[in-house]
Amino acid sequence: MTYIDTHAHLDQQEFDDDRRGVIARARRAGVEHIQCVGVTAASSELAVELAQSHPEIFAAVGIHPNSAAESEGGAWDRVLALLARPRVVAIGETGLDRHWDFTPWEQQKEYFDRHLRLAQQRDLPVIIHCREAEADVLAMLREAAARGPLRGVIHAFSGDAAMAAECLELGLYVGFAGNVTYSNRKFQPLRAAAAGIPRDRLLLETDSPYLVPHPLRGKRDRNEPSLVLLTAQALADLRGQDIAELAADTTANARELFRLG
Repeated sequence: MTYIDTHAHLDQQEFDDDRRGVIARARRAGVEHIQCVGVTAASSELAVELAQSHPEIFAAVGIHPNSAAESEGGAWDRVLALLARPRVVAIGETGLDRHWDFTPWEQQKEYFDRHLRLAQQRDLPVIIHCREAEADVLAMLREAAARGPLRGVIHAFSGDAAMAAECLELGLYVGFAGNVTYSNRKFQPLRAAAAGIPRDRLLLETDSPYLVPHPLRGKRDRNEPSLVLLTAQALADLRGQDIAELAADTTANARELFRLG
């Protein structure tokens, strides 16, 4: 079985001491590709460097909503320049976040709009962050879809079945991370949504170093791509699906969306 971790932040300092070991463990676990996702201009540049140094890694470039307030003075131009580099396959991470208050709301929306328009202009998939901003994100996605085709993924999905249904209608994929393995009551709407996603729209991710999956949650400080197998097994069980079938589906879906060779 092979897997693709469609969202990880291997450029971050949590991996500085053993990044090569993390990549090797992922490869041994059957993770054939890892998408390293930028959140600032600097981290996007690091993601691209990692992609060019490791055949397992592809890069996404963008500015996270929580980083947008610190991204003036040429940061956007640096992101744009990266699109000409090899192995850049997506725009993002972008979106909206009402949980934190690091970036003024209107500035978040302006940067999200920039990313959406750029993704449509370049015919690249967009990686969308949504935290406590479902209605706002959907409103902007509807506007984008009215302009033309929209390709992308709602990453580390945390919404309910209604949110998932509209994302699917807009043409998006839905990515699941370690939070889908959590059985707390607050995660039941998420788990119910995961059970109903069509096989051809489902993606796996870790969001490393975040969202450590059960049963390791609380037992280790850092998630990593090799642990996507735990999320895959939990998702397969939740959906009543054979794990080999789910692995094949999600790998094929990632290759399709991100046009991986």
